[in-house]
Amino acid sequence: MNSRELITRVIEFDRPARIGWDFGGGPSDLRGCGVRYDRTERLEEHRKWGYHEELLKQVPHFKGLVYEDEWGNIWGRLDGASKGEVVRGVLEDGFDRLGEIAFPHFVVEDIERLKEARERHADKFLMGGLPGFTFNIMRKMRRMENFLMDTLLAKDEITKLGAKIESMLAENISFYCDAGFDAILFGEDWGSQEALLISPPSWRELFAPSFRRLCGQAHEGGLKVMMHSCGNIAEIIPDLIEVGVDVLQLDQPGLFGLEYLSQYSGKVTFWSPVDIQKVMPTGNRELIEKTADDMMTYLGRGGGFIAKDYPQWDVLGVKPEWVKWAKDRFLAHSY
Repeated sequence: MNSRELITRVIEFDRPARIGWDFGGGPSDLRGCGVRYDRTERLEEHRKWGYHEELLKQVPHFKGLVYEDEWGNIWGRLDGASKGEVVRGVLEDGFDRLGEIAFPHFVVEDIERLKEARERHADKFLMGGLPGFTFNIMRKMRRMENFLMDTLLAKDEITKLGAKIESMLAENISFYCDAGFDAILFGEDWGSQEALLISPPSWRELFAPSFRRLCGQAHEGGLKVMMHSCGNIAEIIPDLIEVGVDVLQLDQPGLFGLEYLSQYSGKVTFWSPVDIQKVMPTGNRELIEKTADDMMTYLGRGGGFIAKDYPQWDVLGVKPEWVKWAKDRFLAHSY
């Protein structure tokens, strides 16, 4: 059984030989590849971090490094390490500009690269990356604080903007279907440490329909749907399952509790490291190893669990030997 077959069985709860593995530096059953978006109007120098005078004039309140993304948003950061945040959204001043702005286009050369990736990683479970679903893109275009208010005060405008973005995402999904990929992967950070960022009824009204359509398209094309989210999204886990999400990538399973998540065993697969906030930073070997064991017990019943690394353990102060304790437990597991 190769990695592609194994992860498919894990997700389908079809008696895989072991849990899935996704570790930096190996072993890993997963591979990712994506299509880039770009804008003809974007100046070449604005594609990289720098002190760009033209961009800084648009954000006089900000004095750090900036760059312009493919949607026309200006990002800023104060050092060379952080990934930054949007300091001016392309639609920050209102939805009136929606008809004026140029949406990004796909880099055509990348479409052929998808087919090459499928051939090169024929034995791996191949994921096609998306820049989020509609929320992750819209909240940057409006900036988060504006967009959260929009969910109450500008529902019609959200629907119109969301439809345009959904159309782009649907086209992107079709590329992955045509190239024979196994899944789509997107990130949408829907939770704070305590709860969902908006009310569950608002999520169901404004976002569930789009989720359902995009997930349905992916499934019709033979793709699984994999979603990353930070924060506590317990209130909509049943909704995410219902609209078609097959895999939840959660870096903080401790926010929910493993026993709580186990109620969804057989319904959705969890793709997670040992909790990056409550467990790994403790450096407590007994706790780390026990948590790894518990994750396989509660989440990996006949499938349903992919163990993973976190890409920035050093930023969290987690030492390599602590990571190895968890990894060794996961690698030793079999059904």
